[in-house]
Amino acid sequence: MIYFDNAATTIKKPPCVGEAVVNALSAGNSGRGAHGPSLSAARIVYEAREKLAELFGAEDPSRIAFASNATEALNIAVNGLLTEDCHVITTASEHNSVLRPLYRKEKAGMALTILPVDRKGAASCEQFSHSFRKNTRAVVIQHASNLTGNVMDLSYLSSLAHKKGALLVVDAAQTAGCLPIDVEKQGIDILCFTGHKAMMGPQGTGGIYVKQGIEMEPFCVGGSGFMSFSKNHPSDLPAALEAGTLNVPGIAGLNAAAGYLLYTGVEVIGRRERELADLFLEKISGIDRIRLYGDYTAKERTAVVSLNIDNEDSARVADLLWEEYRICVRAGAHCAPLLHQTFGTTEQGIVRFSFSWFNTEKEVLAAADALKDLALSL
Repeated sequence: MIYFDNAATTIKKPPCVGEAVVNALSAGNSGRGAHGPSLSAARIVYEAREKLAELFGAEDPSRIAFASNATEALNIAVNGLLTEDCHVITTASEHNSVLRPLYRKEKAGMALTILPVDRKGAASCEQFSHSFRKNTRAVVIQHASNLTGNVMDLSYLSSLAHKKGALLVVDAAQTAGCLPIDVEKQGIDILCFTGHKAMMGPQGTGGIYVKQGIEMEPFCVGGSGFMSFSKNHPSDLPAALEAGTLNVPGIAGLNAAAGYLLYTGVEVIGRRERELADLFLEKISGIDRIRLYGDYTAKERTAVVSLNIDNEDSARVADLLWEEYRICVRAGAHCAPLLHQTFGTTEQGIVRFSFSWFNTEKEVLAAADALKDLALSL
């Protein structure tokens, strides 16, 4: 099997990740006791916060709260930060994890501006400056598109947003682990991330970073392990955003993955993944029937190559790649409906190849050959 669906989830992980998950199955409940198993769990959680803070350039590990994925983290951010009387700016390149929480707020009265993208799926940073209003509360955007690999200039957008008195909320589902992220240097106010993609951690893990001074209503309230006689959930991070029992085995795996990323280097990993994507592009460049989606001239992008073979249904192409060549790719809408409207692919869908640190050049060449065969036979 050749696996090129890493933008959905990375299944090949460092061995230390699985080992950490198994070892943590015997840990207790973090923050729910002073006995050995509970303290063991607490140490795992604390170490993970420290590593994630280092990975994302956050000075205070307590500003990072755990969630089950980036979708949950984005819901925490949108529901805890935005009110019905404010205005928000986003783009047509967003994933439904951004769009649907914002649509729900819009239905409740919040004003929403969705900036269009060009034929390569790229949003112009200049458009943002003309879209701010007096009540603009935040710019909510993805760092990189899961469909095109296009990357947004976070430093520019944070500077612009802050000048307008707004916050920058970032969906880093596609970039945490493969592109350098520094919340302090890039001016990120809220960062939402997941563990199971480029971070190479377990599914069901992720989290949210909230800059010091930003107050948010908790998305979920309940058990916290302390202040049990108060009617109100604790207001200090991370407990404010972590009601109930944490996924300690998953966090242990995420902790191990974060350690692997810090040791190996995010820039090293990202560069290797893009080299594989570039090799794939080079090998398929001479196929006349291939249609590419995204800006492949951009200096910075993720290791994603999205394409179609003329008007062939994307699901059929993906099925043939699996059935005849044992190659795993993603086909369909990729939870990016507005991008498909821009590309005119709402019915056809798009075939996405996404590359990992653990893929090889041999696998890339085999996939290019398979695509050539299909382009000739379909």
